[in-house]
Amino acid sequence: MSVRVVVADDQTVVRDGLVTLLKLLPGIDVVAAASDGAEAVRMVAEHNPDVLLVDLRMPNVDGVEATRQVRTEYPQTEVVVLTTYSDDDSVLSALRAGARGYLTKDADAESIGRAIEAAAAGQSILDADVQRRLIEGAAAAPKPVVTGLTPRELDVLRLIAEGLSNTEIARQLYVSEATVKTHINHLFAKANLRDRAQAVAYAYRLGLA
Repeated sequence: MSVRVVVADDQTVVRDGLVTLLKLLPGIDVVAAASDGAEAVRMVAEHNPDVLLVDLRMPNVDGVEATRQVRTEYPQTEVVVLTTYSDDDSVLSALRAGARGYLTKDADAESIGRAIEAAAAGQSILDADVQRRLIEGAAAAPKPVVTGLTPRELDVLRLIAEGLSNTEIARQLYVSEATVKTHINHLFAKANLRDRAQAVAYAYRLGLA
């Protein structure tokens, strides 16, 4: 089945270019395009896509707020950010809002397609420079104290940081996918994590990845 995508960018040339590019990629179906964050949220509500590919700096409602609204109101839709900006504030704001992936606009078509497909599968793909910034920031920060995580929950956290899906984690640990979901719910609650992107950063800070 194709991954259904809504594209959101306020620059017409960029937006049209992305739509054309994505239509050339196998397995991706662009169902709508939006010119700002408010329209992006409306298009998500109307078309129920698998992924919203969104810019950050847009009029009316920016990409961070659009991401937050989509992940809150339409959690079945994942969000991948595609933007010019890779500064720490932009990256962290987007990830905290619930973005599953983060790419800069110098990414090639293959990278964008891979990030969209990964997000639809519940996995995170970050631009190499963005990932490096997160790792360096995590390394510089004091390591958090692990309180209450069981050895199996630490195993699951490490595998999340390696980019494995729930199905792949279950296969690796020889348990059911339901058991993996239970472990994830427990470790997210104990470590006060909201999503897998935060879990990846947390695993790096613990030295698990």
